Amino acid sequence: MEKDFNKLTKEEEYVILHKGTEPPFSGEYDKFYEDGTYVCKRCDSPLYYSSSKFNSGCGWPAFDSEIEGAVKHIPDKDGIRTEIVCANCGAHLGHVFEGEGFTETNTRHCVNSISMKFIPKDKITESSQNYETAIFAAGCFWGVEHHLKLAKGVVSTEVGYTGGKTKNPTYKDVCYMDTEHAEAVKVVFDTTLTDFETLAKLFFEIHDPGQLNRQGPDVGTQYRSEIFYTSPEQAEIAQNLVGILQNKGYKVVTKISPAVEFYPAEDYHQDYYEKTNSNPYCHFYQKKF
Repeated sequence: MEKDFNKLTKEEEYVILHKGTEPPFSGEYDKFYEDGTYVCKRCDSPLYYSSSKFNSGCGWPAFDSEIEGAVKHIPDKDGIRTEIVCANCGAHLGHVFEGEGFTETNTRHCVNSISMKFIPKDKITESSQNYETAIFAAGCFWGVEHHLKLAKGVVSTEVGYTGGKTKNPTYKDVCYMDTEHAEAVKVVFDTTLTDFETLAKLFFEIHDPGQLNRQGPDVGTQYRSEIFYTSPEQAEIAQNLVGILQNKGYKVVTKISPAVEFYPAEDYHQDYYEKTNSNPYCHFYQKKF
């Protein structure tokens, strides 16, 4: 039996199912630049982060990269172009072009507005259908967010402070006062595309869980390794992964604690490496599982 998808209008069917194209400069997302995530109109799978959107002047929404694993590239029947479709349901999105020099990726995903829905960042919560939240602390939250954001199925990430006693802490408070907070990353993910175990494995593989109250050159309790679980199932999975690592000979000091209030960090900390066009200095991937 075919999976149930969202009901489409005739105009949406023309583009999404029959590979049509909406007129240029007519789509609602052509000159739209709010912060959030673009998802597939047909199946709600996350496709693009707003941070990858740019103004190409072509008349359709343009993105210079997709969420990992979200978009499938297919040679077009015209033998010239490359079609892009939702990897989850096959919905037609548009075409991808390379070598135009618009951005550093040298790539332009030319997407029909009608093929997508936009979810504002403040509306992306685990109450959304098929979404779940996880919270990870593994040293400087810049690098942790950088790696987790690239994982398939991740809908949104937000850096902040949690696990301490001070309400509404600032970065200065966490660094220089005894707040007991950890720098952490809140991740919302689509459970139809990934799961907590996959993300938790990645968490352990992008930092050294054997370092106590530090990560690389960053020292202090705010840089501790800790998983703040949002369900008993997450706690059990985290404990099992710790056991697997220990059996493999790894030292693990990662704490596993129930999630408590999460305080978003200042705007300049969000998506730090994208804003500064730089790379993590103390988080590197190392396969452990």
